[in-house]
Amino acid sequence: MRKIIEYVLASTDGVTSDPVGMGVGKHQDDAYLRDGLGLLEACDALLFGRHVYEEFAALYGSGAHKPMWSERLTEMPKYVFSSMLDNAEWGNPTIVRGDVVSEVTRLKEQDGGPLLILGHGRLGETLLREGLVDAIDLTIYPLLMGSGDQFYFRAGQSANLRLAAVKTFSKVVKLTYEVEK
Repeated sequence: MRKIIEYVLASTDGVTSDPVGMGVGKHQDDAYLRDGLGLLEACDALLFGRHVYEEFAALYGSGAHKPMWSERLTEMPKYVFSSMLDNAEWGNPTIVRGDVVSEVTRLKEQDGGPLLILGHGRLGETLLREGLVDAIDLTIYPLLMGSGDQFYFRAGQSANLRLAAVKTFSKVVKLTYEVEK
Protein backbone atom coordinates (compact mmCIF):
# COMPACT_ATOMS: atom_id res chain seq x y z
CA MET A 1 0.00 0.00 0.00
CA ARG A 2 1.26 3.45 -0.90
CA LYS A 3 1.97 6.05 1.76
CA ILE A 4 0.70 9.60 1.73
CA ILE A 5 3.10 12.32 2.84
CA GLU A 6 1.96 15.87 3.52
CA TYR A 7 4.68 18.52 3.00
CA VAL A 8 3.88 21.72 4.91
CA LEU A 9 5.72 25.03 5.27
CA ALA A 10 4.89 27.00 8.42
CA SER A 11 5.97 30.14 10.22
CA THR A 12 7.12 29.71 13.82
CA ASP A 13 3.65 30.78 14.97
CA GLY A 14 2.01 28.10 12.81
CA VAL A 15 0.82 30.06 9.77
CA THR A 16 0.72 27.84 6.68
CA SER A 17 -1.16 30.04 4.20
CA ASP A 18 0.70 31.76 1.36
CA PRO A 19 4.29 30.60 1.99
CA VAL A 20 5.53 32.58 -1.03
CA GLY A 21 3.93 35.73 0.36
CA MET A 22 5.57 35.00 3.72
CA GLY A 23 8.93 35.09 1.99
CA VAL A 24 10.02 31.52 2.75
CA GLY A 25 12.27 31.46 -0.32
CA LYS A 26 14.91 33.66 1.30
CA HIS A 27 15.30 31.05 4.05
CA GLN A 28 15.76 28.04 1.75
CA ASP A 29 19.39 27.09 1.23
CA ASP A 30 20.71 24.63 -1.37
CA ALA A 31 20.75 21.75 1.13
CA TYR A 32 17.07 22.32 1.93
CA LEU A 33 16.15 22.51 -1.76
CA ARG A 34 18.07 19.30 -2.51
CA ASP A 35 16.30 17.58 0.40
CA GLY A 36 12.92 18.67 -0.99
CA LEU A 37 13.89 17.55 -4.47
CA GLY A 38 14.83 14.14 -3.03
CA LEU A 39 11.33 13.85 -1.61
CA LEU A 40 9.79 14.85 -4.94
CA GLU A 41 11.88 12.24 -6.72
CA ALA A 42 10.89 9.54 -4.20
CA CYS A 43 7.17 10.17 -4.73
CA ASP A 44 5.13 8.94 -7.69
CA ALA A 45 2.38 11.56 -7.84
CA LEU A 46 1.02 14.73 -6.28
CA LEU A 47 -2.40 15.20 -4.67
CA PHE A 48 -3.84 18.71 -4.94
CA GLY A 49 -6.99 20.54 -4.06
CA ARG A 50 -8.04 23.09 -6.66
CA HIS A 51 -6.70 26.19 -4.89
CA VAL A 52 -3.22 24.80 -4.25
CA TYR A 53 -3.04 23.33 -7.77
CA GLU A 54 -3.84 26.73 -9.27
CA GLU A 55 -1.21 28.42 -7.08
CA PHE A 56 1.45 25.90 -8.12
CA ALA A 57 0.46 26.11 -11.78
CA ALA A 58 0.96 29.88 -11.66
CA LEU A 59 4.33 29.57 -9.85
CA TYR A 60 5.85 26.60 -11.61
CA GLY A 61 4.06 26.55 -14.96
CA SER A 62 6.55 28.97 -16.47
CA GLY A 63 9.54 27.04 -15.14
CA ALA A 64 11.00 30.28 -13.74
CA HIS A 65 10.35 29.55 -10.05
CA LYS A 66 12.83 27.32 -8.20
CA PRO A 67 14.44 25.76 -11.29
CA MET A 68 15.73 22.88 -9.15
CA TRP A 69 12.11 21.84 -8.54
CA SER A 70 10.25 23.08 -11.63
CA GLU A 71 11.06 20.21 -13.95
CA ARG A 72 10.17 17.49 -11.43
CA LEU A 73 6.99 19.24 -10.28
CA THR A 74 5.86 19.73 -13.85
CA GLU A 75 6.50 16.16 -14.98
CA MET A 76 4.94 14.40 -11.97
CA PRO A 77 1.41 13.02 -12.40
CA LYS A 78 -1.09 15.14 -10.46
CA TYR A 79 -4.50 14.26 -9.07
CA VAL A 80 -6.49 17.46 -8.66
CA PHE A 81 -9.57 17.09 -6.45
CA SER A 82 -12.18 19.60 -7.50
CA SER A 83 -15.85 19.78 -8.31
CA MET A 84 -15.41 23.23 -9.86
CA LEU A 85 -12.28 23.02 -12.02
CA ASP A 86 -13.18 22.55 -15.68
CA ASN A 87 -9.70 22.58 -17.15
CA ALA A 88 -6.21 21.93 -15.81
CA GLU A 89 -3.28 22.33 -18.14
CA TRP A 90 -0.13 22.39 -16.04
CA GLY A 91 1.88 19.18 -15.97
CA ASN A 92 0.07 15.84 -16.28
CA PRO A 93 -3.09 16.62 -14.29
CA THR A 94 -6.07 14.35 -13.78
CA ILE A 95 -9.14 16.09 -12.40
CA VAL A 96 -10.89 13.89 -9.84
CA ARG A 97 -14.53 14.70 -9.13
CA GLY A 98 -15.65 11.78 -7.00
CA ASP A 99 -15.68 11.37 -3.25
CA VAL A 100 -12.23 12.47 -2.03
CA VAL A 101 -11.87 9.79 0.63
CA SER A 102 -12.84 6.87 -1.60
CA GLU A 103 -10.77 8.16 -4.54
CA VAL A 104 -7.67 8.67 -2.40
CA THR A 105 -8.19 5.27 -0.75
CA ARG A 106 -8.28 3.73 -4.23
CA LEU A 107 -5.04 5.52 -5.22
CA LYS A 108 -3.40 4.51 -1.96
CA GLU A 109 -4.24 0.84 -2.55
CA GLN A 110 -2.51 0.82 -5.95
CA ASP A 111 1.07 -0.33 -6.38
CA GLY A 112 3.71 2.37 -6.49
CA GLY A 113 5.63 4.90 -4.48
CA PRO A 114 4.34 7.49 -2.04
CA LEU A 115 1.79 10.16 -2.90
CA LEU A 116 2.63 13.72 -1.89
CA ILE A 117 0.35 16.56 -0.74
CA LEU A 118 1.97 20.01 -0.94
CA GLY A 119 0.62 22.37 1.70
CA HIS A 120 -2.12 21.91 4.27
CA GLY A 121 -5.51 22.94 3.00
CA ARG A 122 -8.92 21.33 3.02
CA LEU A 123 -7.65 18.26 1.14
CA GLY A 124 -4.86 17.62 3.65
CA GLU A 125 -7.17 18.23 6.60
CA THR A 126 -9.77 15.82 5.21
CA LEU A 127 -7.24 13.06 4.52
CA LEU A 128 -5.60 13.51 7.92
CA ARG A 129 -8.99 13.35 9.65
CA GLU A 130 -9.86 10.16 7.76
CA GLY A 131 -6.57 8.46 8.69
CA LEU A 132 -5.17 8.45 5.16
CA VAL A 133 -2.08 10.61 5.79
CA ASP A 134 0.90 8.54 6.91
CA ALA A 135 3.52 11.23 7.48
CA ILE A 136 3.80 15.00 7.79
CA ASP A 137 6.99 16.81 6.78
CA LEU A 138 6.68 20.15 8.58
CA THR A 139 9.27 22.83 7.83
CA ILE A 140 9.40 25.64 10.40
CA TYR A 141 10.57 29.05 9.17
CA PRO A 142 12.04 31.84 11.36
CA LEU A 143 9.03 34.07 10.82
CA LEU A 144 6.29 35.32 13.13
CA MET A 145 3.33 36.25 10.94
CA GLY A 146 0.73 37.24 13.55
CA SER A 147 -2.13 36.37 11.20
CA GLY A 148 -3.03 33.95 8.45
CA ASP A 149 -4.37 30.43 8.20
CA GLN A 150 -2.69 28.08 10.62
CA PHE A 151 -2.19 24.33 10.40
CA TYR A 152 -5.71 23.41 11.38
CA PHE A 153 -7.85 20.52 12.39
CA ARG A 154 -11.55 20.86 13.08
CA ALA A 155 -12.72 21.25 16.66
CA GLY A 156 -13.25 17.95 18.41
CA GLN A 157 -10.82 16.04 16.19
CA SER A 158 -7.29 14.97 16.97
CA ALA A 159 -4.39 12.98 15.61
CA ASN A 160 -1.44 11.51 17.44
CA LEU A 161 1.95 11.99 15.84
CA ARG A 162 5.31 10.33 16.45
CA LEU A 163 8.48 12.29 15.71
CA ALA A 164 10.39 10.26 13.12
CA ALA A 165 13.17 12.64 12.05
CA VAL A 166 14.59 16.12 12.52
CA LYS A 167 16.71 17.84 9.89
CA THR A 168 18.29 21.21 10.40
CA PHE A 169 19.36 23.53 7.63
CA SER A 170 21.03 26.93 7.82
CA LYS A 171 17.78 28.81 8.54
CA VAL A 172 14.98 26.25 8.91
CA VAL A 173 14.13 23.01 10.70
CA LYS A 174 12.22 20.14 9.10
CA LEU A 175 10.30 17.84 11.43
CA THR A 176 8.99 14.55 10.05
CA TYR A 177 6.11 13.06 11.98
CA GLU A 178 4.47 9.70 11.41
CA VAL A 179 0.73 9.66 12.00
CA GLU A 180 -0.16 7.03 14.56
CA LYS A 181 -3.12 4.94 13.42
